[in-house]
Amino acid sequence: MHLSLLTLALVACYSSQLVAAHTVFTTLFVNDVSQGDGTCVRMPSDPSTATFPINDLDSDSMACGFNGTRGVERVCAVNQTAKLSFLFREYADASQEGAIDPNHKGPCAVYMKRVASAINDTAVGSGWFKIWDEGYDNSTQKWCTEKLIQNNGYLSVNIPSDLAGGYYLARPELLALHQADKTPPNPQFYTGCAQIYLDSPETAVPKDTVSIPGYVNIHSPSVLYNIWKPPPTPYTMAGPAPYQPGVSSTSNTTGSKAAKFSPFTATQNEGLLPQDAALTNANWWGVEVAAYTTEAGCWDASENCWNQTTVCYDCAPPTGDKGCRAWEAHCAEIQKGCEGGDFTGPPVLVKMQGTVATATIAPAAEQTGGVYAAGSTVVSAGSLGVSEDGKCGDGNGQTCKGSVFGECCSQVGYCGGSESYCGVGCQGDFGVCG
Repeated sequence: MHLSLLTLALVACYSSQLVAAHTVFTTLFVNDVSQGDGTCVRMPSDPSTATFPINDLDSDSMACGFNGTRGVERVCAVNQTAKLSFLFREYADASQEGAIDPNHKGPCAVYMKRVASAINDTAVGSGWFKIWDEGYDNSTQKWCTEKLIQNNGYLSVNIPSDLAGGYYLARPELLALHQADKTPPNPQFYTGCAQIYLDSPETAVPKDTVSIPGYVNIHSPSVLYNIWKPPPTPYTMAGPAPYQPGVSSTSNTTGSKAAKFSPFTATQNEGLLPQDAALTNANWWGVEVAAYTTEAGCWDASENCWNQTTVCYDCAPPTGDKGCRAWEAHCAEIQKGCEGGDFTGPPVLVKMQGTVATATIAPAAEQTGGVYAAGSTVVSAGSLGVSEDGKCGDGNGQTCKGSVFGECCSQVGYCGGSESYCGVGCQGDFGVCG
């Protein structure tokens, strides 16, 4: 008998959501198409501190954030001149709204680094070049972070048109200056990295690169700027000037400076989603169990399924475990059949929106001075919808009745079928109790 892995994680889940939030890069969009929460994204592994700022400007965390030296299993493909949109959230799992606290004012930037492997490169060190930045906009009297808030957390840029094809790390960066005037000063950086493969026949490799950490330190004017009593001089961005196609100095992939990189190939060979992937959660994917017609085969399939569930929960990032819970429901269905004498399967896998092995299309974006509004989903009021993400209650207008997660809505707002969900505290208005 398997107890719900979700049930075992409830206390940790709810306590972590109570932690005061700052912001974290959670989701990559390519040409307005979401690649999935956490997919291809290096982000902190601890949900309780995932949104915390980087205060040590000399630490390796400056490259791709906390735990950012370790790559993830997926690499997202992008085409030449693609638009990349980086979504920042105050709460990584979107349990509450918000991009960043309004008083966290400061500049934004996007850097890229060409690497031999988007998965294995630690990101630390030289080779980083800037493709875009924005500080204080005198015309609107707004900092970049204020525009980010207006755009629901989306920051979008276009990949320079002549960049050489290959693997890259794409690094959005926010700098909050609200405590830069303190003694000692406390500038707060927020960053992460997307692992991408650029499909392009171009050959340009920017020469004007910097080391991260190293491109900025605690004595740099860019991190000591007093936003509450601005000096008469304008704000100066940290790091190099943004790379400009056809203008900035470059080498190329056929020259000696590019020797450590393999030549451009027309196909991506790492970080691909396997063809037999049935369901995903961030950088994890589940593979359907083999068909069975015997009792032994049924229990073997059940064990295989539950083992995959354990791996899914173990590697789920702070963005959540929606796909893991969908997979868990599938395993529970297989086990139920084995216990009831139904040894033919597996049953049809019920795939929820956002867990299938495909991307989600977002509304088109409009450019607003370098920060784009990449579109967001608006939930309209009305009758209760059947829960597709395992959540229920008045806060999201969803009922568990008819949900694949179970028909009881627990006192803390999750669907299930055990006593923990259907017993004391069960919300009868949003499902079945008892």
